Amino acid sequence: MDAGTHYSIGELARRTGLTVKTIRFYSDRGLVTPADRTHSGYRRYTPDAVARLALVRTLRGLGLGLDVIRRVMDQELTLREVAAEHAAALDVQISILRLQRAVLTVAAQREPTPTEMELMHQLATLSEAERRHLIDDFLDTVFNGPHGGGHHAAARRSMTPELPDHPTEEQISAWVQLAELSLDPDFRSRMRRLAQDHTAGLPDGAATRPRPDVLALTRDLARTALDSGISPDSPRAAPAVAALTAHCARACDRADDAELHQWLLHCLETANDPRRQRYFELLALINGWPAPQDLTPVIDWSIAALGVRSAR
Repeated sequence: MDAGTHYSIGELARRTGLTVKTIRFYSDRGLVTPADRTHSGYRRYTPDAVARLALVRTLRGLGLGLDVIRRVMDQELTLREVAAEHAAALDVQISILRLQRAVLTVAAQREPTPTEMELMHQLATLSEAERRHLIDDFLDTVFNGPHGGGHHAAARRSMTPELPDHPTEEQISAWVQLAELSLDPDFRSRMRRLAQDHTAGLPDGAATRPRPDVLALTRDLARTALDSGISPDSPRAAPAVAALTAHCARACDRADDAELHQWLLHCLETANDPRRQRYFELLALINGWPAPQDLTPVIDWSIAALGVRSAR
């Protein structure tokens, strides 16, 4: 058709796939204007209205509002400016949706009370400063304040979650669950006892090395016996138990006696809490670290093996 061709609103609807009602609405909002009207008052549009309506439909499909689209049509804004601004707004919306989905995912795995649901939502929407304050408060409790001794520094860092700027839904979900754990008074008390056991007997501010890492020693010295299918009450378990107690005795610079056996048994029983294992699993997910080894089986084995020998 030549430049003088005019379309009726019905013809425009057929060419664009939009309804007559929608085109009339867009026309009333100034997004596409009729070139003239017939004697009966019917609107007539030039061919460029097809392209304008196609652009309107595209921008509407991308979620832009009519006022913004009108400014694009009037060349008050460029498509580049609008695209950048809208992409930034979508980033915010996506972040909010991911937070919401993470909270709902956690809630779907349990039967939360309204109060628990509110807490989960609050934990998911904390600012970075608020998250840091919550974790610092937890670690201060565990390690006797922010300056609980130089021997705590590495352990404190190893227990600190760092949620990235653009976390995945899994990381957000892990953060909510870890934060809930950190607020649990009983869990706090259990972790504090573990930290105290690790440094028991050290003078304040001393550079002396702390008590041995009982869990690491247990993992290294009892794992082979466990994997070999040796029963903890079997005589064949004795070498693993002897190696474990001997290593602890040397590290503590004390006798390998009944008292040390009781202390070691106490440490393992304190550590044998599924919440501790869960904390470190969630921590690894948040920080992007490899998943930690589950020490529960080897701790169970060692407790049983030590218990049998302590009772004799």
